[in-house]
Amino acid sequence: MTAVGTLALQGDFAAHRKRLAALGASAPEVRWPQQLEELDGLVIPGGESTTLLHLMDREPGWWPAVEAFHRRGGGIFGTCAGLILLARRVRHPEQRSLGLLDVDVDRNAYGRQVDSSEGFGRWADGRPLEMVFIRAPRITRVGDGVDVLAWHGDDPVLVAQGNLLAASFHPELTTDDSVHRLFLARLATPLADGASSVA
Repeated sequence: MTAVGTLALQGDFAAHRKRLAALGASAPEVRWPQQLEELDGLVIPGGESTTLLHLMDREPGWWPAVEAFHRRGGGIFGTCAGLILLARRVRHPEQRSLGLLDVDVDRNAYGRQVDSSEGFGRWADGRPLEMVFIRAPRITRVGDGVDVLAWHGDDPVLVAQGNLLAASFHPELTTDDSVHRLFLARLATPLADGASSVA
């Protein structure tokens, strides 16, 4: 059974765990860096990125543990705040990040909490994809080794690079499980940097 933990320090980790378990994965809550050693994949959920950074800094082992997990081929899926933590550069305001994913993002670019919205974007092949945006970051630059897997209007909102997957929106809050299925499929068949697959 594929073990995909969800970082359970803050944010909407419970919805991710429910979705992953429904798809047949082992889905433990991850509260300590040592737990990463037992996982195939990690979800960094939406929430408040500055709060998440503060909580990770309180346990000094988090940053090297996530970086080591990535180096050994562990898959990481970041949604909303998770995308912000994975991004190479964060702006508005600038903020520390892991810098593992070669994209730049602007925080809260889709508006404040009251501007949250539901609707449909599209997979790169044109199929519709349900999306929920809550204080979402906008991807403003995509590196050469990053594949855009889904769009909302003219904005890339789901991207992949090697064993990394990241979304501006909250797929765990929709009725569509295809993004989580895609992540699990990528864990089952590791891809080289820049390679991608579509659900």
